[in-house]
Amino acid sequence: MDKIKIIVVEDNIVYCEFVCNLLAREGFRTVQAFHLSTARKLLQQAADGDIVVSDLRLPDGNGIDLLRWMRKEGMTQPFIIMTDYAEVHTAVESMKLGSLDYIPKQLVEDKLVPLLRTILKERNIGRSRMPVFARDGSAFRKIMHRIRLVAPTDMSVLIFGENGTGKEHIAHHLHDKSKRSGKPFVAVDCGSLNKELAPSAFFGHVKGAFTGADSAKKGYFHEAEGGTLFLDEVGNLAPETQQMLLRAIQERRYRPVGDRTDRSFNVRIIAATNENLEKAVNEKRFRQDLLYRLHDFDITVPPLRDCQEDIMPLAEFFREIANNELECKVSGFSSEARKALLTHSWPGNVRELRQKIMGAVLQAQTGLVTKEHLELGITETTSITGFSLRNDEEDKERILRALKQADGNRKVAAELLGIGRTTLYNKLEEYGLKYKFEQP
Repeated sequence: MDKIKIIVVEDNIVYCEFVCNLLAREGFRTVQAFHLSTARKLLQQAADGDIVVSDLRLPDGNGIDLLRWMRKEGMTQPFIIMTDYAEVHTAVESMKLGSLDYIPKQLVEDKLVPLLRTILKERNIGRSRMPVFARDGSAFRKIMHRIRLVAPTDMSVLIFGENGTGKEHIAHHLHDKSKRSGKPFVAVDCGSLNKELAPSAFFGHVKGAFTGADSAKKGYFHEAEGGTLFLDEVGNLAPETQQMLLRAIQERRYRPVGDRTDRSFNVRIIAATNENLEKAVNEKRFRQDLLYRLHDFDITVPPLRDCQEDIMPLAEFFREIANNELECKVSGFSSEARKALLTHSWPGNVRELRQKIMGAVLQAQTGLVTKEHLELGITETTSITGFSLRNDEEDKERILRALKQADGNRKVAAELLGIGRTTLYNKLEEYGLKYKFEQP
């Protein structure tokens, strides 16, 4: 925490010292500002990772003036208001401007440090997330178009795709491009929740709610407040949990286990599944009414075998990541390795590709990755749906795309297209196509 500063803006010198000493005991580094003008000067040299804790009332203005000025200047540091004046309208105004929380001074000792730790935890989760590669294949250009359409709305989105296709990355894209991007993104592995654990996991519980509940616990809905709740593999939820979620989503309210009062929530729900939920509905494994609630808009992530043009760019991307993480100096892939990557069926999709590249780079250490380094084994190559010939109107583009992906190697291009080499030659002649590579 030595690189992060907490800028404490408070005109009461004694109370400012109290807050700074409280934070220092917990390992935070602090700087003090007793006036709005001083705070502005400090913020002009502040790092993006710094955090502002400000009193509401100051001699030359107020904390909301400071927050408004920061946002106007493009400063995005987290901002926390503290005050003796528990005015509801002021709290609402500060939250609208982007304040993360509003803490009465009498509760600062109990609430401030946990809030700061939560901010840092969410920030670290975001940093540890796998970098998202901007895939440029035709399928993903369509996906990004759909993301741009729906991200600014609060519509619920259902993401379909096989395991390993990157559904959670798509959910992160949606969140990052939404109006909720400054708020939490909370991912839930629905397959790990049984019907007994689910109520407490989603809604939290009060102390003493059941045996072993030695302290209160906040649930996923509370953690995601203002942001996005991502339900991964939602089809795995037990029927009882589906009913519980449906009621909460319909009423926009929930009740922590053991509590006597309901709580409202403001979250956007994004769900993902690798199965056909309509089929699950017909088989009475998934509720039709819950499916309607989750499915305002859908995005289908295609398998990697249908996005052939993305394989080598992704492989190069993962090679660079592997070089950095494993301290290797691998410069590329041999021609045989490229052919193996392009003709492999990739049943594990992008996740499998990443694992294979990481292992290959570790083995190669320097130079080129070879076919042997990839350890793909003897797998049945597949006729790639994304390249297979369908009609005259599309064939020209697909043939050129396959040839480009194969670096002009017509034998490999024919394998990608799922046709014989003779058929490819005939097609090239039929369409009058010429390609700059003249490899056999």
